[in-house]
Amino acid sequence: MKKYDLEERLIDFSVLILEITNKMENNYAANHLSKQIIRSSTSAALNYGEAQSGESRKDFVHKMKIVLKELRETYICLKIIERTGLYRDFSKITKAKMKQMN
Repeated sequence: MKKYDLEERLIDFSVLILEITNKMENNYAANHLSKQIIRSSTSAALNYGEAQSGESRKDFVHKMKIVLKELRETYICLKIIERTGLYRDFSKITKAKMKQMN
């Protein structure tokens, strides 16, 4: 894997989010945020894959903008999870946030 292989990094990020959500508390708020962050984080990886076969430059750029929107949504969701204490291993959340920013 190359250091800058974005596809692999997005897949790893999605896996990290899935690991976090699997260990979150089991209550209404945690379940709601878990579902949301799973959708947005995996969507970023999946839309990146779609962008690779964009039908035009404009289509590619549009799909990459969707990837960015999904990553922003995931980042905000991580901040909410962290601030509410729905997940206790803050080091893993920090790792997820840092992976997303790099």
